[in-house]
Amino acid sequence: MLLKQTPRLAVLAVAAATTVLMSGCTGKQDATQGQAAAAQARPATPVSVQVIEYTEAIVHTELAGRITAYQTAEVRPQVSGILQKRLFEEGAEVKLGQPLYQIDPAIYEAEVASAKAALLQARATLASAKADAKRSAELVKVNAVSKSADDSAQAAYKVAVANVEAAKAALTSAQINLRYTKVNSPISGKVSLSEVTPGALVTSGQAQRLTVVQQIDPVYVDVTQSQGEMAKLREQARKGVLRTGDNGQADVQLILDNGTTYPSLGKLTFKDALVDEATGTVRIRAVFENPQRDLMPGMYVRARLVDGVLTKAIKLDQRATMRRNNGTPYVYVVNKDNKVESRDIEITGTEGNFWLVEKGLEPGEKVVVEGLQRVAPGATVAPGAPLVSKVGPDSATVNAPANAAEQTK
Repeated sequence: MLLKQTPRLAVLAVAAATTVLMSGCTGKQDATQGQAAAAQARPATPVSVQVIEYTEAIVHTELAGRITAYQTAEVRPQVSGILQKRLFEEGAEVKLGQPLYQIDPAIYEAEVASAKAALLQARATLASAKADAKRSAELVKVNAVSKSADDSAQAAYKVAVANVEAAKAALTSAQINLRYTKVNSPISGKVSLSEVTPGALVTSGQAQRLTVVQQIDPVYVDVTQSQGEMAKLREQARKGVLRTGDNGQADVQLILDNGTTYPSLGKLTFKDALVDEATGTVRIRAVFENPQRDLMPGMYVRARLVDGVLTKAIKLDQRATMRRNNGTPYVYVVNKDNKVESRDIEITGTEGNFWLVEKGLEPGEKVVVEGLQRVAPGATVAPGAPLVSKVGPDSATVNAPANAAEQTK
């Protein structure tokens, strides 16, 4: 009896299992359809987008630099003696030739007096020798004196003339040394602290300087630029992508330590003809006017070299960019179906609040600027918030069409 019932029970069990499986499949299918319907019913996320377009962009390179004085003169004594007094206020502006120190002039005044006396003696000797030479020249004509005696008289006269010239030179030298007892400023500029005090013995040609005078209006800013970057900019200029000035040089903008921009632009005045073998860089020097003395030698600054203008550039609002784990920048692009796509980009520089994008975007594409936190790749968006219609210094925001249908027209 049991043997006859077993096949029947097996059939019933299989039928029950089949019914359960069919019910489960039907439930999953219904759930999937429900999720799709919910996704279709969910409203599109409103976002702000920027429409990509070609525009002009200023290309600049920002480099670290240091300010150096336009001229620097280390003041040292040219004669020896006791320093009597300091004649300037430390840190003040001095003029070319202005006295800075006074060295005791007594010895040099005496030397001048002695040289004047020697000159008077030489002139007296010259007068006597001249008269003797004149008389000898007359007497030799009538054979009143010998020829050799006349030759001696004429030679004595010439020696007397030479002695007068030597005495004049000695007097001039003594007068110069006397003038050097006043140590004057060799240039106009700002004088530093005095490194000696009155009463000190100074000597001619000593190694220790007395003070330093620096001309700081204008000033130099010395920076270095990568040779590879410079070559790239020159190549762009040759191709016409980069528009530079008529002289091929660049204006320079200065960024101070506190982040402020120096009000005056500088001019590039020198580029080294040689590349540094150790660093692969080229030295660059710019000159800046400094009427207010805000720039001091030794200050570290950032020099922004305006290299030219890109005629076909893509500027992207910096708020639109994100970074992957490896640091690669990417953006969300809205396609023609108003769905979000992730796109890697390549950034080459900045201008204001915009990135300069070299690769990854094309004119006419829409990039999400605001609302990035609310969307993900594949999401449907409604770019009905304000659109950035223009990029650059005069960028403005305008109202976009009210719905996505109008936006895609």
